[in-house]
Amino acid sequence: MTRATRPVSRLPLALLPLILLPLIPLSACGPLVEIGGNTPRPDAVYTLSAAPPTAVPAGLTPIDLTKAVSVDTPTVPGALQTLRIPVIVSDTAIQYVQGAQWSEQPNRLFQRLLADLLVQSGRAVIDPGSSGQTAGRRLTGQLQAFGVDVRGSNKVTVRYDATLAGPGGIRQRRFEREAELSAVQGPQVAEALNGVANLIAADVAAWIASAP
Repeated sequence: MTRATRPVSRLPLALLPLILLPLIPLSACGPLVEIGGNTPRPDAVYTLSAAPPTAVPAGLTPIDLTKAVSVDTPTVPGALQTLRIPVIVSDTAIQYVQGAQWSEQPNRLFQRLLADLLVQSGRAVIDPGSSGQTAGRRLTGQLQAFGVDVRGSNKVTVRYDATLAGPGGIRQRRFEREAELSAVQGPQVAEALNGVANLIAADVAAWIASAP
């Protein structure tokens, strides 16, 4: 007795790669997401802090919005659009301090430092975004330099081009200070930059106080 057999269905060879593709391990395709990149973890993270005030106001006083100031975050060149601390080694080359970085971009840290020093000087600082109020004066500017310069002697440099708009019109001024640096290492660099930034912020506060 002959036994009937069912025909075997064969898949076209062109469809085999499509069926076998899901069986390939994902690890063979390499990492899908790279977390952290190749940048090593910094040894320390630094910030800017205002020097303690010499006197604390006795109480709250009414704010005169015509004399209040709003402080914009300064714009920065490409070398400062990073958390790392730049080191100018030649007219055409920039490196960065090894194992050190800021907690935020330096222009944001400097903006808050300016606001803190203005408040300490007795000037009201208004944030239009959060308060809904408009200050009578507006401080904008460019943070052109905020790092280390090793061309010649080792030093830190901070350069801020300020623009003040107010009732007396528009005033502009460049503020620049330097300080000698004992070593191009994170703690020494951060301390020196913090000190120089405080001096410039105090200069800016005095300049605004002299404005009509």
